[in-house]
Amino acid sequence: MLKSYYSNEYIEAGCDEAGRGCLAGPVVAAAVIFDKSYKNTLLDDSKKVKEALRYKLRGEIEEHALAFAVGIVSNEEIDRINILNASFLAMHRAINQLKIEPQLLLIDGNRFKPFPNIPHQCIIKGDGKYLSIAAASILAKTYRDDIMNTLDKEFPDYDWKHNKAYATIKHRMAIQKYGLTKYHRKTFHLKNQLKLDL
Repeated sequence: MLKSYYSNEYIEAGCDEAGRGCLAGPVVAAAVIFDKSYKNTLLDDSKKVKEALRYKLRGEIEEHALAFAVGIVSNEEIDRINILNASFLAMHRAINQLKIEPQLLLIDGNRFKPFPNIPHQCIIKGDGKYLSIAAASILAKTYRDDIMNTLDKEFPDYDWKHNKAYATIKHRMAIQKYGLTKYHRKTFHLKNQLKLDL
């Protein structure tokens, strides 16, 4: 089972994002605060959890978390500030919305733009080590998937319902055939992204 906390002294918020490597749509981040006593043997990195369980866990997280929030940065904003800064901004937006102010931020990954007046700890593969970061990864992933499922109805040719705007062959070939939509990230190097490794 994943660890319940990094430090017993502080109110911790786990933070993670989803959609960083996609060709379209927003990047979505979440922040989650649990009580130190919270346990959940099913909670894990969202990439290791099947879709049906992810949505079940989302309900559990939202019911049992002391506080949680989701932050979204649009594809237009990503184009303006780049995907790395957009990922940090999405986390900041999530942290800003928490009903409880954390005293320590647990960040999945190795880089972060400091949040004002709250120290942070970057943890590589943290979504597979700490419950709060895993929970944030589940929320970020499911909320972003919901967005892409909705956008798929507007642009069904790109198969976002299934690929969530990652650079699958079907998605890349749709871009070649139909061009970019208003939801695509124009600053991605599409020349390289469109090379098909068949």
